[in-house]
Amino acid sequence: VEILTWPLVQGFFFFFFFFFIYLQLIGSGSAAQVVTSEGTHGSYLTIQLGSALGAMFGIFAARGVSGAHLNIVWSMGLCILGRHPWEKLPLYALSHILGAFLGAATVYLQYYDAIQVFSGGELLVAGPSATAEIFCSYPADHLSFWGGLVDQVVATAVLLIGCLALEDRRQGPLPDGLTPVLMGALVLTIELSMGSNCGCPLNPARDLGPRLFTFIAGWGEEVFKAGGDWWWIPTVAPFVGALIGTVIYELLIEAHHRNTPQEEQSPGQELETADKEEVVVDSRNNR
Repeated sequence: VEILTWPLVQGFFFFFFFFFIYLQLIGSGSAAQVVTSEGTHGSYLTIQLGSALGAMFGIFAARGVSGAHLNIVWSMGLCILGRHPWEKLPLYALSHILGAFLGAATVYLQYYDAIQVFSGGELLVAGPSATAEIFCSYPADHLSFWGGLVDQVVATAVLLIGCLALEDRRQGPLPDGLTPVLMGALVLTIELSMGSNCGCPLNPARDLGPRLFTFIAGWGEEVFKAGGDWWWIPTVAPFVGALIGTVIYELLIEAHHRNTPQEEQSPGQELETADKEEVVVDSRNNR
């Protein structure tokens, strides 16, 4: 099987561009505006709104080409269900990480002056003038290791269950164009109800790519040491949550559909059709 086909390379750059623009640039930009203005130009709510709306418009922009996979754990869920080829997953993940890295770099350049003034020229991970949180997640002071792990597993499981339900035509057809809006609403709902522990990262690439950027841009190795080596939880736990959410939906919902017309497609099958047309992508979520 030839993996590095031209359509797959196109898919790589497609993922890269839309992850860069809609998830990282808008999501981190919302956070940068709030942090550097010390809350005078936004709040926790506007950060979450920016993240959710970025996801929604990313799905709107990409869905016509491929179904808009903007979260690698969503694509993994489809692979588990046999609706997406496993061999394409690593390249998609790489495109997400690179897109998130470049998005973080762009936000840093855009808000460079504000970050320097707010931080006093010292790039810190913790403390009242910390700015690393603009780009990736860190645990709240009260959050334990196991609490953070459970937080991310549960939040990502809820994300996958919701996304699978929205893509499941046997739940009833949705008006054209409504699915991206509801997916954005799903992301916002999760962030507003599960965000106080660690900011609700939900997306491994969305956290790892910017963390790598901050590591080389001046924040240093503390971005990996902070929170008791917190970094690997938002990188690994979402995959566990995605697996659990996918299995729950498969066993408790999809397995009980009856008398489904042959032409109605279950979650991800429309995306698989787009893949067979060889214009590939990887959908989100949500974060």
